[in-house]
Amino acid sequence: MTNVQSTDTGPERVSKSPDAFRTIREVSEELDVPQHVLRFWETKFNQVRPLKRGGGRRYYRPEDVDLLRRIRSLLYADGYTIRGVQKLMRESGGKVPAVASESEPAEEIATASVAARSDGRGKEILAELETLRDMLRGRIPNQ
Repeated sequence: MTNVQSTDTGPERVSKSPDAFRTIREVSEELDVPQHVLRFWETKFNQVRPLKRGGGRRYYRPEDVDLLRRIRSLLYADGYTIRGVQKLMRESGGKVPAVASESEPAEEIATASVAARSDGRGKEILAELETLRDMLRGRIPNQ
């Protein structure tokens, strides 16, 4: 009798139910983030609490994966720092705000927040930032 082990790791793998728990490897592959980064985020964001079984093996709930996806988007796409995301989570009662949609890019959100400054300097700052942006994009020669 031979002992046959499956080595299927490719696309033939059966996908799990959306409600199923995920291993750190599965979450890492889904979010395209190294496993050590997920472990690090667990230390920085106490809202991420995967179940740990014997030997310390992690199992992420669907809501953990959604939270990690939003954290990843804020850090990598929107340019937040870890402290910035922590502050957002504190201000929103432990939840990460929804990720900006494609129709409302981060640049427009930042522009609106600068323009809305209450001290009256918002428009002045906005104009300066737009000039700097244009300079970086090569639209205006350096002065």
